Amino acid sequence: MLHLRMISPSDRTPDVLALLESSVGATHLAVLEGAARDPAGDVVMCDVAREAGDELLARLRALGLAEHGSISVENIDLSLSERADRAEDEAPGEGVDAVLWESLTEATHEESRLTVTYLTFLTVATMIAACGVLTDSAILIVGAMVVGPEFGPLAGVCTGLVRRKVGLVGRSLAALLVGFPVAMLVTGGFSLLMDALGMFSQADFNRPHPISEFVWKPDPLSFVVALLAGVAGIVSLTSAKSGALVGVAISVTTVPAAANAALALSYGNLSETWGSFGQLLVNLAGIVLAGTLTLLGQRLFWARKRRTAGL
Repeated sequence: MLHLRMISPSDRTPDVLALLESSVGATHLAVLEGAARDPAGDVVMCDVAREAGDELLARLRALGLAEHGSISVENIDLSLSERADRAEDEAPGEGVDAVLWESLTEATHEESRLTVTYLTFLTVATMIAACGVLTDSAILIVGAMVVGPEFGPLAGVCTGLVRRKVGLVGRSLAALLVGFPVAMLVTGGFSLLMDALGMFSQADFNRPHPISEFVWKPDPLSFVVALLAGVAGIVSLTSAKSGALVGVAISVTTVPAAANAALALSYGNLSETWGSFGQLLVNLAGIVLAGTLTLLGQRLFWARKRRTAGL
């Protein structure tokens, strides 16, 4: 269940109440007349089944609440109520499958910004991956994959394309197109520093790395894994199953590929540099393609559900 708290201008409250009372999946309606001060108006609260939430939010937006009042949404972890149970039964579909497009857009909006924090995580992850590649350590490579924040902008591109949000697409692409070069540049400098300190060496780089050599040898399987990771990542975001994102991060080789490209370039190995860069592009393209198609599929699925339910 979701809990909605709204501030409604007094002249719009009757329309808001009529909408909530007629909406499938909505219950526990409460009104505090004149309680809001900034903006002035009435406070309206209700609970709604997650699977009916997106449609209700769209209709509340159409009433102008986002412009002239406010709409806040919270997840309810526990609701002991027979009315809530009936509301969930009446709503079409299952709550875990529901997509809250407003929530998804807001989440990807925050995660796709080119910020100091984003650059720090991406750069540190790339440097950790460089240590893992050079020492052929699976633990360090996996750790770097988990630290990397690149799925946020990738999800932002997918969401922006499906919802036709040009600003979100541009902001997400900027985070990727600026973030990875910066991380690779800093990692290249880091590798030269470590080499000067005697912790890295050309010999270490040239020796066989059976665990990590996949990061500079893109093949069809790399693209397949990226596609699967894109599907899993988007579904984990839309269903609020964020724990699955850890597995998504570990399954793709974006950060290790960027790290190996920086290492190879610093040691003058252009062949491995281009191979790593190719692996990076394959993973990014696969995730964006699969994520976009997954969101389109979810949109079509819920549109059919609403038509079948007569909503």
